[in-house]
Amino acid sequence: MTSLDSASATRSGKGHRDENFPVASHLIHPRHRGAILAFYNFVRAGDDVADHADLSPERKIALLDGLADALTGAGPADPEAAPLKAELAARGLPPRHALELLDAFRMDARKNRYADWDELIHYCRYSAMPVGRFVLDIHGEDPARVWGPSDAICAALQVINHLQDCGKDYRDLDRVYLPQDCLDRHGATVAMLGEAKAPPPLRAVFRELAQKCLGLLDEGARLPDLIDDTRLSLEIAVIHRLAVVLSEGLLERDPLSEKVHHGKAAFALFALRGAAATLARRPFRGRIVRAAIQGAPR
Repeated sequence: MTSLDSASATRSGKGHRDENFPVASHLIHPRHRGAILAFYNFVRAGDDVADHADLSPERKIALLDGLADALTGAGPADPEAAPLKAELAARGLPPRHALELLDAFRMDARKNRYADWDELIHYCRYSAMPVGRFVLDIHGEDPARVWGPSDAICAALQVINHLQDCGKDYRDLDRVYLPQDCLDRHGATVAMLGEAKAPPPLRAVFRELAQKCLGLLDEGARLPDLIDDTRLSLEIAVIHRLAVVLSEGLLERDPLSEKVHHGKAAFALFALRGAAATLARRPFRGRIVRAAIQGAPR
């Protein structure tokens, strides 16, 4: 046996407080935080497997398959899966969303380039959208009403993270999420990601993708008003506002040489603004929900 014979052995040490966006903050009701953190920790274990520099693609997939089997009961128990398995059983929920995230990590094990935006969004369908869907399901929200705008926000969050980490992903993993056709359109190359400062063609790529993120966030802007649980509505409003601010920052800042994320004071101010705007609209929520239902495709 080697020291990397389990998912636990590959853990990076990164936790939910190290993420770019809030994970189960204290805005979330305590009765839901445990389930969300169990989900996060399971997903983090899978992500650490996929990002481990010393594992072969085949070994990564074997470990990810082991996590899936432990969660569904098809294989031996795993300490990384046990808390989430217990939470799902207590709530009568299927493991679908967590398993879809493992599919994304299998993609990461096999694939390190993306041809175009549609291919990247397909990846986000498995790497990001299930996170929002899980949180909404835990709260008992109506999937028909909220999954669509949530998917748009989650895809934007994923691409924002890709942009912020693009240099590190390239250097450490030879993984590039920037679509090749976007690089070609601006005369940029993958090798530019290894430079200390992004050349103008690569800056143009960042701006195009940041603008696409703003478009996705515009699609998802109505989500806080569609959510029944007020605390979750405020949590999502905060995340949405922070994502807009970061996307706007990526229009001007170079993630290879500049810090894009804001400090704690600015973070708190943006969060407060997002939550306050949602609270101000809460009395009119019934009208907003009715309009959304009437406008939904049948």
